[in-house]
Amino acid sequence: MTNVTDSARTALLRRGFALEYTTLGWNVIGIVVLAIAAISARSVALAGFGLDSLIEIGASTVVIWELSGTGEARQRRALRLIGAGFALLALYLMAQSTLVLATGFHPLHSPLGIAWTAVTAAVMFALAAGKARTGAALDNPVLKTEGRVTLIDGLLAAAVLVGLVLNSTLGWWWADPAAGYVLVYYAVREVKEIFFGEH
Repeated sequence: MTNVTDSARTALLRRGFALEYTTLGWNVIGIVVLAIAAISARSVALAGFGLDSLIEIGASTVVIWELSGTGEARQRRALRLIGAGFALLALYLMAQSTLVLATGFHPLHSPLGIAWTAVTAAVMFALAAGKARTGAALDNPVLKTEGRVTLIDGLLAAAVLVGLVLNSTLGWWWADPAAGYVLVYYAVREVKEIFFGEH
């Protein structure tokens, strides 16, 4: 019975690593794509989503360390660094979105941004579901928590997508900084969860 349990746990750990490495790889590519799209369209929301992808890379790295059997002190330190990253993201987006709204700055259309955020939303939702199932089967709160971060990443991609589509189809330029404010809300929520939630 022990051998079966150990074998199942090993398979689940392999799946957990695969999910995290897939998330990591996707976000590394995403930073490049989003940087190109954000600069081309002068989009605050795309720039913010690129920063969110950088933070997600850090979150995935934390889980890879934890699944490798690293200590709790290192995990707590890494989580605090991720929390600080989310706090900086929230401050940047709040200032930049407010400036864009105050000055009436109009972002350009971004077909690349629309395509990337649409595909990213689908990929992140699938990865989040896989992490939730695997984390529950392993009884691993770190993997389950990071799965929620991935779910939020998917929701943010969807919010940015809506802003980009509204700007492109209806000329609602303010939808881009409004999507930035949505990212601020989720970034602040993550800061509270990391620093004041239970892990």
